[in-house]
Amino acid sequence: MTGFVSFVSSGPGDPDLLTLAAVKRLQMADAVLFDDLSSGPILEHAKRGADLVGVGKRAGRASPKQDHVSRLLVDYAATGAHVVRLKSGDAGIFGRLEEEITALRNAGIKFEIIPGVTAASAAAAAAGIPLTRRLTSRRVQFLTGADVTGDLPEGLNWAALADPAATTVVYMGKRTCGVLADQLQAHGLGADTPVLLAQNISKPDQSLHRSTLAGLAGLVAQEETDGPALILIGPLAQAE
Repeated sequence: MTGFVSFVSSGPGDPDLLTLAAVKRLQMADAVLFDDLSSGPILEHAKRGADLVGVGKRAGRASPKQDHVSRLLVDYAATGAHVVRLKSGDAGIFGRLEEEITALRNAGIKFEIIPGVTAASAAAAAAGIPLTRRLTSRRVQFLTGADVTGDLPEGLNWAALADPAATTVVYMGKRTCGVLADQLQAHGLGADTPVLLAQNISKPDQSLHRSTLAGLAGLVAQEETDGPALILIGPLAQAE
């Protein structure tokens, strides 16, 4: 007997930003394996009696290993359960989705992916700005600010990242923002390029702070919180 896994994107944290499909899957699930950022009010949509299992990974904290999370998914589905793997933001953006899909495929378990609101879209909406603008912000690029070691990833295309006509969104970049800013400036991006630091987006303690590329590291140090943060770099980040 084999179950089924729904990879459900929970959005940035506000349960009002869940899709109807996400709510329906939560209401049907026998077990919900959830990220830290997908907990709280979002779990109130889960079916009564469902197993709720926290498997979130947070920088600087003891967290379950990825192979353990994948194993749990397979083990629950092998009992015939309908499992929801609840991932923060959009499951396909810096969520290690592919590793979990691979484990399910290897075990012969069927799955689906329910997309959701990623933090970049939610942060731009909260700031009252678009992510693109005709002619002056013609491209959007998403970057993770930390690899598995916590450092800035190696082999980045700095010429592309330093494009002054692009909107660059950095996920998980608080620790490495100083190095990132230095490298972007070294590759030609102006020190006065606007930046936006968005923290705890869509939650009651949401905060938005603007600065410049040269002032980014100082801003992050000054506004340091324990919550998730996103950094938006480019012409649209400036205050109107």
